[in-house]
Amino acid sequence: MFSFQEQFSAATKANFEAQLALITTMTSKAFEGVEKLVELNLAAAKSTLEENTSNAKQLMTAKDPQEFIALATSQAKPSAEKAQAYSRHVASIASSAQAELTRAAEAQIAETSRKVSALVDDVSKNAPAGSENMVAMVKSVISNANAGYEQLTKTTKQAVQTMEANVNSATEQFTQATEKATRAKK
Repeated sequence: MFSFQEQFSAATKANFEAQLALITTMTSKAFEGVEKLVELNLAAAKSTLEENTSNAKQLMTAKDPQEFIALATSQAKPSAEKAQAYSRHVASIASSAQAELTRAAEAQIAETSRKVSALVDDVSKNAPAGSENMVAMVKSVISNANAGYEQLTKTTKQAVQTMEANVNSATEQFTQATEKATRAKK
């Protein structure tokens, strides 16, 4: 019995340390993603401010309404293209962060599952006679939990892929609408 308690204590400690490492890794990856978004937003804000100032100066030099409209129309397309590039960059950052978080979680869960299975195998070797059904049930529960996690992972990946496809589609529609409006104004 003492051996089982030592094994259980060591497994609990290892599991706690693994969970702490997972949380640390996931927090670090999340902060990296947020940092990239902040950098992107600051660069976009700075660039937009500079461009808007330049565009306003150009518009103020227009001598008649037709020149004003021509200038405004010529400024619309680059703005739409920059908005599209920004959207793609945000989607890329989100996708990258999600992939990193998924990889970290998958690795940690696989390792934890392996350790739990090893512990169950060790305990079952020292289990008293007649406990085979209980050991089989615990192994079945672990197997079912792993299968559930794998399904959750697949579903999450599909949801992220769908979100990325929707963002790309919306960006493309926005670009097409802007180009169509730009052509119509000419």
